[in-house]
Amino acid sequence: MDKVITYSLFTDFDIDLFKAGKHYKLYEKFGSHIITVNGKKGTYFAVWAPTAKQVSVIGDFNHWVDGGHQLNVRWDSSGIWEGFIPSIEKGTSYKYKLHSNNKGYISEKADPYARRCEHPPKTASIVWDDNYKWKDNNWLKTRKKHNALDAPYSVYEVHLGSWKKHLEEDRFLSYVELADDLVNYVKEMNFTHVELMPIMEFPYDPSWGYQITGYFAPTSRFGYPEEFKYLVDKLHENKIGIILDWVPSHFPEDAHGLGYFDGSNLYEHPDKRKGYHPDWKSLIFNYGRNEVRSFLISNAIFWLDQYHADGLRVDAVASMLFLDYSREDGEWEPNIYGGKENLDAVSFFKELNEEVYKSFPDVQTIAEESTAFPMVSKPTSMGGLGFGMKWMMGWMHDTLEYFSKDSIYRKYHQNEITFSLAYAFTENFMLPLSHDEVVYGKKSILGRMPGDEWQRFANLRLLYGYMFTHPGTKLLFMGSEFGQYDEWNFESSLDWNLLNFYPHINTKKYFSSLNKFYKTTPALYEKGFSNEGFEWISYDDTENSVISYIRKGNHEENDVLVICNFTPTKIENYRVGVSRKGKLKEVFNSDCKEFGGSNVVNTRQITIKNQSWNHREFSAELILPPLGMTILKFKL
Repeated sequence: MDKVITYSLFTDFDIDLFKAGKHYKLYEKFGSHIITVNGKKGTYFAVWAPTAKQVSVIGDFNHWVDGGHQLNVRWDSSGIWEGFIPSIEKGTSYKYKLHSNNKGYISEKADPYARRCEHPPKTASIVWDDNYKWKDNNWLKTRKKHNALDAPYSVYEVHLGSWKKHLEEDRFLSYVELADDLVNYVKEMNFTHVELMPIMEFPYDPSWGYQITGYFAPTSRFGYPEEFKYLVDKLHENKIGIILDWVPSHFPEDAHGLGYFDGSNLYEHPDKRKGYHPDWKSLIFNYGRNEVRSFLISNAIFWLDQYHADGLRVDAVASMLFLDYSREDGEWEPNIYGGKENLDAVSFFKELNEEVYKSFPDVQTIAEESTAFPMVSKPTSMGGLGFGMKWMMGWMHDTLEYFSKDSIYRKYHQNEITFSLAYAFTENFMLPLSHDEVVYGKKSILGRMPGDEWQRFANLRLLYGYMFTHPGTKLLFMGSEFGQYDEWNFESSLDWNLLNFYPHINTKKYFSSLNKFYKTTPALYEKGFSNEGFEWISYDDTENSVISYIRKGNHEENDVLVICNFTPTKIENYRVGVSRKGKLKEVFNSDCKEFGGSNVVNTRQITIKNQSWNHREFSAELILPPLGMTILKFKL
């Protein structure tokens, strides 16, 4: 076997940027790259290991023997080891064998920048170069309008391993199979985007992908990297955006992973109070170390650049922002100002978002953040963190709590369903009913609904109707759209057999229709993050458990009136105040027969009368369906 040849892909400028934490495309330099040197084709390797005294590449090609292919350390104190090995081809399995200067520590590590990894439980990296030919240029040219903050944004959250399985062979669907089945389904259901729970390589299935060891490699569980690109391509071909769940908050201690990489706390913070997560038994990145910041920001840019992702949902932001997150007194140390904010993480988020939106202005970053940390989704120029959107966790908790109550008690809890509007415009909120709400004994979304079977499905339709007419973008976890009975189980497929039964068939039809109505009704999205797009009519009709409001877009003629009746009683001659003359026409009703409802609908146009009501000059009378949402449009 050929020996290591001294070679480098790094320029002095690359090294300066890396040391300064300002190199955002490290994936072009680090890792394994198939190139030709002096007429010989082979693979260049580069890895950061400043505490190492020897680094070798071991693999199939040298029978995993240490020392035969030692990399060269750079002279510039960057801590980078590199070299070119002729004849190593695509598909070669390898690891780095590191001998540390720290107490003789020796480790075998997967390549942090590997583009492909072995299928778990195997843990080696694989030399890879896919040369995929993208076909989504039309989408990339026009996606700005699909991802804009004044566009409809309805997200289907998916765990690829359990969305659907190949029943005959009892296995995961492949990326290629998903490019047919999943894409066609999402299109049928009228979602605008798919969000994938982490698809970066991870060793442990029960982590759902949130314990990552291969940050630059799509998991091999479902196929090759180019096959994942094919799935992205097919989504884009059908005008569906893709958001990737991204996890910069922590990483596992697996022996082949990033932890204690070169015999030092290289990627993780050396202080356990900042570097170890007690809940998840995992390590926390050192956000104050320049090279680590470059690694993470490069990784975010990588998925947007190399895999054409349309957005990143950033996991567990609150755990990064606060030094006392899940820690008791004495288990954390205040920052230099005496506060509990992690200042390194705050500056990291600002730098991340600035770079993402500078390089890809037509994507979105979305923060999963559960606290009242201010200005998460405001521009960094205003002092914000710079995210495009933030999950509205308060809305989710209050809404599910309210809907779980029997309708006879709801009049005593009206504030739970209306309180979110008191702060709805402080951030660019996304309304999430995510995977976290259908596990660990919380029941499925349908399972939370009270009453007999009819009432449970009516409540479910009402919940979704209220969700889609509430300001903000939307996210729903897979299975909830057709009324999955059981909690989510990552080890098995969704219960698609339920679609043999009418309540589930009708619920699926309802959700598809609701998505379509949302996408084609500008008043529901054009001003979704502005108080100009919402006007209460009545939030205090507690006796009837009814709320009513107007959603507004850029043009007054598109305004819609929304009325939600949270009881199973049909209400005749319900009067609602409005501020204009003319007529009202019902344009959507969750109680329609085709959705499994009782078909209490307003079939005729309703004349607005000169009778003041709800502190408004005019009013109209209509029928409210039981456990139903009615949407009406103004007509001159």
